[in-house]
Amino acid sequence: MNAFEYRNGHLYCEDVSLSQLAEEHGTPLWVYSENKFLDEFRALRDAFAECDPVICYSVKANSTLQILKSLNAAGSSFDVVSGGELYRVDKAGADTTRVVFAGVGKTDDEIRSALEKNILMFNVESEAELDAISRIAGEMGVTGPVALRLNPDIDAKTHAKTTTGKKGNKFGMDIERHNELAAKVLADPHLELRGIHMHLGSPILTTDPYEAAARRAGEVIAELRSKGHEISWVNLGGGFGLSYRNDEAPAYSTYAKVIVPHIKAAGCRLALEPGRSIIGNACVLVSRVIYTKREGGKLFVIQDGAMNDLMRPAMYDAFHRVWPVSTDVPLPTDCEADSIPGCEKTDVVGPVCESSDYFAKDRQLPPLERDDLLATYSAGAYGTCMSSNYNSRPRAAEVLVNGSDVKVIRRRETYDDLIAHEM
Repeated sequence: MNAFEYRNGHLYCEDVSLSQLAEEHGTPLWVYSENKFLDEFRALRDAFAECDPVICYSVKANSTLQILKSLNAAGSSFDVVSGGELYRVDKAGADTTRVVFAGVGKTDDEIRSALEKNILMFNVESEAELDAISRIAGEMGVTGPVALRLNPDIDAKTHAKTTTGKKGNKFGMDIERHNELAAKVLADPHLELRGIHMHLGSPILTTDPYEAAARRAGEVIAELRSKGHEISWVNLGGGFGLSYRNDEAPAYSTYAKVIVPHIKAAGCRLALEPGRSIIGNACVLVSRVIYTKREGGKLFVIQDGAMNDLMRPAMYDAFHRVWPVSTDVPLPTDCEADSIPGCEKTDVVGPVCESSDYFAKDRQLPPLERDDLLATYSAGAYGTCMSSNYNSRPRAAEVLVNGSDVKVIRRRETYDDLIAHEM
């Protein structure tokens, strides 16, 4: 669905005006389209239906409890990377026997909690972690289900800070060690080898890395089975692309076309861990203009949304479309164009005392004045979950829209909240 569209020059989320939401709930304000992220989940599930996949939504992309509850009700499972995320998933009512636990630094307490919840499997990132799971499972009198996270040394051509599948990354174990590692699991009465795991990074906008990883996974599965291992799962992680600009991300069916044949040939169940592609374009961050100024030959628009709300531009030099909530100038297809009629080159910045606090640089935008509203698009992934109280700024409220219904799913923090945990 087109969750965000202009009607008579005013931006709507489904059937609700963003101007109305800002008036009622203040700014900055996270606005989610529930139907959008549920449609994305179903589209991905259906694209891989031939493999009977377990779609484990990646909680790190956005961990807001109501979003997890909505996805759980739609049939999603979950990928967690911490004990806190496992706690959130449990509170969302999820079936923890379909949860996978990833991450390079699982603590003993986290491993113990996951075993108590009878999770589907750990994505094991090191031999030392295998030893820890074995020890704790032995103490508890249970068997630890594991998938070996193997690093296939595949370059997914993504951002240096989000690539995970090349040698030298902190994630996973060298794929050349798979026989040695699998033999260790087979010999351990406290461990069960359920599958292998490969995650290449994010966002990945081509299918070649996935095809290479799926083919390599099939080869590893065949070799392990020839040595007596009963192994039934391939987990190819997530990382599917998101269209931040136009339509740069392939359809889920395009990814499935190169992945599914290898998984079917291997005779395995498929687990996937998407996050960004499901939630990213289901949210905009609405901010209000505080000031405009011209200095040093540049036009600056200073808004109340800042890097403590949305960290991605400062951390990854990430691109997000930014456009007024109300304007007579249509949202352009090419938001990076050098010239757009009725627009001027503008820097959109926040009030945090850092030069890196910006949402857009040298971006063509219509004229803006104090109290105008700006929408920052594709803000659902790695927005709220990476937000902070830097500069002692209370975190923003979140609202969930379904048709004409609006639900506050996280209240705006207060100054009292800022010091509530301090002694």
